[in-house]
Amino acid sequence: MSPSLGTIIIYARDMQKTAAFYSKHFGFETSGQVVEGLIELQASHGGASILIHQAAKSVKLGQVGVKLSFHVSDVVAFSAASAKNGLKFGAVHEANGYSFANAKDADKNSISISSRAFRKHSASKA
Repeated sequence: MSPSLGTIIIYARDMQKTAAFYSKHFGFETSGQVVEGLIELQASHGGASILIHQAAKSVKLGQVGVKLSFHVSDVVAFSAASAKNGLKFGAVHEANGYSFANAKDADKNSISISSRAFRKHSASKA
């Protein structure tokens, strides 16, 4: 059950402006639409996707504005296995057909595990 780095979450004050920046300068494809509180950007030639998330007023951007999110099919199982190896994730959250949990790395940087990439989509992604 090896996770892959599939998503980089960027916290932004102006979500649209940040999405436009990565689309214009790095070729990420996006509708620019906020869905489930996120703007999703896909790498046009493969690689990790980006999710733009609204930054809370308390977030000091430039210091804690990025989170690495690892794709795992079973968040609960991965969290339990990680705990045995000394990495404790917080509560597992359920959201729109997928689950996720958060933790910190050794330097207190935010990381997460998420089954979002494995969820079953209904007829439309709207």
